[in-house]
Amino acid sequence: MFVSLLWTLSLHAQAHYKKTIKLMGSRFDITVVANSPKEASYFQRLAVEEIKRIEAKISSWLPNSETSKINRNAGVAPVVVSKELFSLIERAQALSKLTQGAFDLSYASMDAVWKFDGSLKKFPSAKKIKTALERVGYENIRLNKENQSVFLTKKGMKIGFGAIGKGYAADKAKKCLQSKGLNSGIINASGDLRAWGKQANGDDWIVAITNPLNKKKAFSWLSPNNKAVVTSGNYEKFVTLDGVRYAHIIDPRTGHPCRGISSVTVLANSAEMADALSTALFVMGVATGLDLVNQLKDVDCVFIDDENRMHRSKNIQFNKKSW
Repeated sequence: MFVSLLWTLSLHAQAHYKKTIKLMGSRFDITVVANSPKEASYFQRLAVEEIKRIEAKISSWLPNSETSKINRNAGVAPVVVSKELFSLIERAQALSKLTQGAFDLSYASMDAVWKFDGSLKKFPSAKKIKTALERVGYENIRLNKENQSVFLTKKGMKIGFGAIGKGYAADKAKKCLQSKGLNSGIINASGDLRAWGKQANGDDWIVAITNPLNKKKAFSWLSPNNKAVVTSGNYEKFVTLDGVRYAHIIDPRTGHPCRGISSVTVLANSAEMADALSTALFVMGVATGLDLVNQLKDVDCVFIDDENRMHRSKNIQFNKKSW
C-alpha cells in the first residue's frame, strides 16, 4: 500500500465499515459511512459488482475482454468496441500526448521483457529490449470515431490498463455508490484512492503519504477534499539484478526501468487522471514532472526522490508530520 487512510472513532449513529477484497489482481479496500452493517454490505456489494464489470472489459488477462480482442487483432484488423472503452482509450491517448509519451497504453508490449514475479534473473539483452520497444508507441494506436473501432497497427503490439485501470475503476465505483445515495466513502485500489464526503464524525478524511524508507511511518498527511489521491512507488514491486534494484515502472520511450525516484503522489479531480499522471511523472522525473503539474489546473503532486528528499508542486497543501 502506498497511501493509508486515517480516521477517528465516531460517537454518531453512523460508522465506518471496511471491506477488503482482491479485484483486478490487486487489493481493494472499500470503506463506507453507513447506518448499519446491512446497509454497508449493500453498498460494498454494489462497488464490487461495478469493479468486476470494468475488469471484464479492460483486463488483458481475460481472453473474452474487449482489450484482449484488440490485442489479438494487432496488425490484422480494427476491433469495434463499446463506447465506454473507446472513450477511456481516447482519454489515455490525450494523456500520452500531454506527457510526450511518458504515459503510454502500449507499454504492455514490454511485459515479455521485464518480469517482476521473481523469474527474471539477469538484465535483459539490448536486442530483446529493442525488439519489444519497436512495438511500443501510442501513435500506433489508431482510433476511428465513426465506427468506434481500435486498431493496433503493428503485429505483436499490446495495450494494457495497468497504469490507469484501477483509478478508473475507483472513479466508477464511487459514482455508482453516490448514485445509490451513499454520501461518504473511500475506494482504495492498492494506493489509487478516491474519497468523497466526510468521516462519520463530520471530520475530513485524512490520507497519509508513506515514507518509502519505512512503510510504518508517514512522510506527511493531507485532506483529499473529495479529490483522488494516487501514489506510484518503487518499493512494493521491483527486481534486484547484480545488486541493483529496478522498479516495475518502465519508461515506454526507452524500455528501461525508471530510477532516481522512490514515489510520486498525485492529487486530481479523478483517480483515472491521478493514476495515469503518477506513472507518467515517475517516468518524467522531478524537474520535468513538476514543470508539467504546475501548468495543470486542479492537479498537485509530491515527489520523494531516491535520497528521500521531498519535492512538491506549488499549490499543494499538507502537514509534515510523522506517526
